[in-house]
Amino acid sequence: MPPDLREIYDGFAETYEANRGLFDMSGILEPFFRSLPPGPGRLLDLGCGAGEPFPRYFLDHGWDVTGVDFSPRMLELAARYAPRMHTRCADLADVDFSPAAFDAVTCIYALFHVPRARHPALFERMVRWLRPGGKVLFTYATRDYTGADEFEGTKKFMGRRLFYSHTTPENLRAQLEAAGLAPDAFDYRDIGGETFLWVTASRPGSPGLNPRRGSPPAGSADW
Repeated sequence: MPPDLREIYDGFAETYEANRGLFDMSGILEPFFRSLPPGPGRLLDLGCGAGEPFPRYFLDHGWDVTGVDFSPRMLELAARYAPRMHTRCADLADVDFSPAAFDAVTCIYALFHVPRARHPALFERMVRWLRPGGKVLFTYATRDYTGADEFEGTKKFMGRRLFYSHTTPENLRAQLEAAGLAPDAFDYRDIGGETFLWVTASRPGSPGLNPRRGSPPAGSADW
């Protein structure tokens, strides 16, 4: 991710308390959770921020959660709001984990900050990290937000100019399929006055029996 984004999100951490209620994602979070195989599993949240709402919700339902974020200040908040989450302070585009380490991968309001040329490789890693039958959920910017079919540049958000990058939904679908993910849903949602594309996709296969508790996935840190 562009280096100045870390500084910007460290700054957003200072006003997090005042803005906690701006984005109600329960209408997406709860159906996604119900779509997963029953029983506690392992979630990887890329761009976890302060650990809300996805990591905290999964933790409250008995899941083991790993969060990745490049903002040290956001991870300080995560230690408060999701204290049982395992964290790694790193760029989500650079991390790696063992194969089949997770039952679900989420990336909420974060992937569009990664240059789009790096998206296909990240999708391929998501597939490798997922167990068969696992799912990914992420938000994606489109023309509805940037005003262009394809975009790579900055837009103003909460008084700061943030980097955004995306291709078309058609190209995105092709990238997912090429990586080995089966798209389940492309759902446009207006949350907090902003419209983004919410994408759900699955790694084909049957979940089977997995050792979902116990030692952390290899490659994780700060346990």
